Amino acid sequence: MNIKTSILNTAKKTIDLERDAIANLTHLLTDDFADAVSLIYSSKGRVIITGIGKSAIIANKIVATLNSTGTPSVFMHAADAIHGDLGLILEDDVVICISKSGNTPEIKVLVPLIKNAKNKMIAITGNKTSFLGQQSDFVLNAFVEQEACPNNLAPTTSTTAQLVIGDALAVCLLELRGFSSTDFAKYHPGGALGKRLYLRVNDLSSVNQKPQVALNTNVKDVIVEISEKMLGVTAVVNDQKIVGIITDGDLRRMLTKSDAFIHLTAKDIMSENPKRIDENAMAVDAMELMETNGISQLLVENNGNYAGVVHLHDLIKEGII
Repeated sequence: MNIKTSILNTAKKTIDLERDAIANLTHLLTDDFADAVSLIYSSKGRVIITGIGKSAIIANKIVATLNSTGTPSVFMHAADAIHGDLGLILEDDVVICISKSGNTPEIKVLVPLIKNAKNKMIAITGNKTSFLGQQSDFVLNAFVEQEACPNNLAPTTSTTAQLVIGDALAVCLLELRGFSSTDFAKYHPGGALGKRLYLRVNDLSSVNQKPQVALNTNVKDVIVEISEKMLGVTAVVNDQKIVGIITDGDLRRMLTKSDAFIHLTAKDIMSENPKRIDENAMAVDAMELMETNGISQLLVENNGNYAGVVHLHDLIKEGII
């Protein structure tokens, strides 16, 4: 067996092991999961998530997912907690403690301190009968048969299981809260995902120049307008109503059809009934309209009046595409 085949076989075995472990989690779900979700949902405080080692890394990711989907959460490292960070936990906070074995020394020290403070505690553990499992109010079973590591030592399958349970918690809470795409945009305003949800056509077109000509504008002035405004297009307007559009392509077609074009006007070479979009429409809708029609510019309207141009390059620059 060559080395490439060996590598691919190992990769496939790893993926198969983790897939099967994740599938088995559905059989480990109990009322404790539903009760834990209900507890977090009704809590007036935050979710404090703690762990040690690789479980701490998973805890960080779950915190990030919960925060971005409407459940305020804070990460607290289990080792730091017993050296001063316990002050993070407020009276109404719910604590989630993640540990594969549930019996690590730091966890055994930390758990009684949390219990003494009367905070409700949820365990994500692969060992229900562990110290953590027995001391927690609710236990979310993350048991796995074996790690993907050939020595069955390095946390691999187990951390994947923890992560999936965290995602399941977040999605259940998201649905209970009725968390919408608009809410998601509030928490992700700087990313491409957020921009797809909140960026409007006017946000893009308002910073562009506004090329326009009248029906009787001669061809020379049309060319000058398109060149100066640098959008590859101009609207043809009549009393601020869009009646047509002239693009670079229209000019090229004009040149192939006629040697004598100096007498022509905008009305002679324009395309009628151009695609247009309201300035309050979402930028992602402009993208879809461009893709559907195979065009790179859209004329923009405000209450039926010409308001500018949005270009494909604007969408690319903002990360919409």
